[in-house]
Formats: sequence, C-alpha cells, structure tokens
Amino acid sequence: MTSDAVLYHRDAHVGVITLNRPDNRNSMTAELLDAFAAATAQARADRSARCIVITGTGRCFSAGADFKSQIQRNDPTRQAHERSYAMYEPFLSVLDIEVPVIGALQGHTVGGGFGLALVCDIRLGNREAKYGANFTKLGLAPGMAISYLLPRLVGASRAAELLYAGRLVLGEEAASLGILSRAVDGDEVLAEAMALANEIAANAPVAIRLTKRAMNEGLNWQPKQAAFREAFAQALSLTTDDAKEGMAALLEKRTPDFHGR
Repeated sequence: MTSDAVLYHRDAHVGVITLNRPDNRNSMTAELLDAFAAATAQARADRSARCIVITGTGRCFSAGADFKSQIQRNDPTRQAHERSYAMYEPFLSVLDIEVPVIGALQGHTVGGGFGLALVCDIRLGNREAKYGANFTKLGLAPGMAISYLLPRLVGASRAAELLYAGRLVLGEEAASLGILSRAVDGDEVLAEAMALANEIAANAPVAIRLTKRAMNEGLNWQPKQAAFREAFAQALSLTTDDAKEGMAALLEKRTPDFHGR
C-alpha cells in the first residue's frame, strides 16, 4: 500500500486510485504527489488490472497547487522550468498506464487537478462541481500540458476562451463542451465510473491495450513533451509582479490588480 495520502486497491479487474487528503482539497503537496507517483507505479505493476479509475475524497477531486505550500518542487539543484515541470511529473505518470484510465471527478477539479483529469482517457463528473484552469487569474501561465490537451478536447476557440478568461464551468457545461463524457449527481460519479470500468474490463485486455496505443499514436499524443515546454512559460510567469499579486489576492480572497509586469 502507498501512503494514505493516495490509496490504491483493486476491485476484481478494476484498479482504483484515490486522492485522500480532503482536508487540503487534495491539493498538490509534496506528500500527495509522491504518494500519487507510488500509486500509479503500483497500478502499472498490477497485471490483473484491466482498467484504472482515479477519484478523490471530499468536495474536491483536486484543487491543484497548494498556494500556501508550494507551486514548484523544492530542489535547488534544478533550474526554474525543471522545478515547474517536476511539480506535474507525478500526475503525468498516468500517461504511462497501458490500460484505460477513467477520471471519476466527484468534486471541484481546478488547475493542476484539471490537468490530471485531462490526462485520463475518459472523464465522468459531478454536475454541481466546477472544472477548469484559472491560471491567468493568478498571473500564471498554464502547466500540466493543459494548453496542449484542452484544445484537442474542445477545439481551439473554446479552449482559448476558457484559458484566457480563466473561467471555471459547472459539470453540465463541461459535459456539453466535451471535457466530460457525462455529468451526474455527485454521489453517483464513482458508481458510474466503476460500472463503465467493469464494462471495459470485461472485454479482451490485449485488444483494449492495443486500441489505446493505436488511438494515442494516431493522435500523435505527446502531453509530456507539451508539459515540459509549458514549464518554461510558467516558470517565467512566476517571476512577475502579477503572479505575486494574483496569488496574494487568492489567499486574501480579493480581486487581483494586475499591471502587466
């Protein structure tokens, strides 16, 4: 078993990864990120798992970075863009899972948590929860390959609107945009995801793995490379006065006053 910050168990042929820090909105603390990397490694090694479900406990699937704690990995031996990329690397390990991955997004899914949702193959969500990437409202450029993934899901114009405005959308709109496959009541999200996972797991496992690989190759799917490129922009944005103001405003629960510097 991994640290209790992230749990892994298997139910028949379905592996379940659960973000388990509801008191901190399942945000990206070092503890949760390290435990998540261990959980995905466990899922990859579990040869009996034919489908993986990722979910969370509490009101948030994941609120992304913990701005009271860290927004980059603390490693003085790395350059700024490497520290930004390292922040997302554990969540990006989902891309190394060969079997289908379903995001059971039972609660609010924001920032880096939204990026985690986007690297899942399929997403089911809570119609009352909020979804999106509000980086620009904080004076930051996006991370976690969101600027790469979102346009491929919803189209360039809609992605531009969401990312430039930093707008969050409720589950029903997220489903209509194509971010979610469907939105259901919050207490039904995990059950719906498990039902779909079991339906997938009942099919021929080799054929499923090959189908996933073929789809990703056909899409020229390269989110890790995109996330690394994004890290340069995010690291640069972190040095601005606007970023300091955006994060201060968030913590102080006020509207930021940006000056473009």
